[in-house]
Amino acid sequence: MNVLASLIVLGLLIFFHEAGHFLAARVQGIRVNGFSIGFGPAIFQKEVSGVTYSFRALPLGGFVSFPDDEKESDIPKDDPDLLRNRPIIQRAFVISAGVIANLLLAWLVLIGQATLLGLPSQPNPGVLIMTVQPGQAAETSGLKSGDQILSIDGVRLGKGQEAVQLFVEKIQNASEKEITVERIRANKAKILSITPKAESGTGRIGAQLQPNITETFRPANGLKEVLTQVDSQFSDLFSRTIKGYQGLVTDFGATSKQLSGPVKIIEIGAQLSEEGSSGLVFFAALVSINLAVLNSLPLPLLDGGQMALLIIEGIRGRPIPDKIQLAFVQSGFLLLVGLSMVLIIRDTTQLSIVKQFINR
Repeated sequence: MNVLASLIVLGLLIFFHEAGHFLAARVQGIRVNGFSIGFGPAIFQKEVSGVTYSFRALPLGGFVSFPDDEKESDIPKDDPDLLRNRPIIQRAFVISAGVIANLLLAWLVLIGQATLLGLPSQPNPGVLIMTVQPGQAAETSGLKSGDQILSIDGVRLGKGQEAVQLFVEKIQNASEKEITVERIRANKAKILSITPKAESGTGRIGAQLQPNITETFRPANGLKEVLTQVDSQFSDLFSRTIKGYQGLVTDFGATSKQLSGPVKIIEIGAQLSEEGSSGLVFFAALVSINLAVLNSLPLPLLDGGQMALLIIEGIRGRPIPDKIQLAFVQSGFLLLVGLSMVLIIRDTTQLSIVKQFINR
């Protein structure tokens, strides 16, 4: 059920991203002829009012197609309702609408939790281990998802985000040095030894952390507190996501090891859903923000890449030749599929059930 829940959440996030593009085009009267979730052969498709809706075999993303992309379209090339014939500002809105939809969805998910369930209760002492990366120091020391860490080298961590920051600082400053942590699991305490691995001079253990908040909620003291808490949580997730992608540029060797494909994302979602509704909400908000930031990158096939082409067109004062645009898109497709396959293979071989089969 946890895997199914994460699959449903991931599918909904992709749907809302593509729905952003679709609605931005439709409200401006721009012609659309396809709305697809996934790539490859269509498993299901249905045409409604000239738009073909489909679900495809490889659910690694999705796309909205326009008559502009069809060579054999019977629509005149000078039709004012074709996307390419619209002003740059209108096309920019269509391109950016997917990113806007994901950011808005993440914020609304957090708002929904705060409104319907209430705000999380005050954090307990220590930090909570959300996910553990296979083969990293956290896993080899015996830490698992759901463990609570109360102290490190005898120093109490305190509560909330300050506890997370203190724990991270201690780990980063203990590169290749053995440290001890007090772990709580099933209400039983145990002292574990961990040696953070050195990556670019910084200690890392390969674990995702969050404040130690239990699955209990309290009513909010009015709309102002809801907005304040949600805005703070959204800003924290957004800033951490930005820093993660910045690391791909400033420290690619270390950060690239943390890249996750669909298999790993689903596994993380399943682990977080074990923490209850708050874990699933956290997963939905985090992945939605990640989709928004990822698609903003100026890479082929991503929204950021299309926006880059649009900016160049605006500077040149005329469209970029079709051959160049096609080569740009095709290179992006090969890059995306190739990277996805590598990540799928890597993450699948790191699943615990696969490891047990290989090592038996």
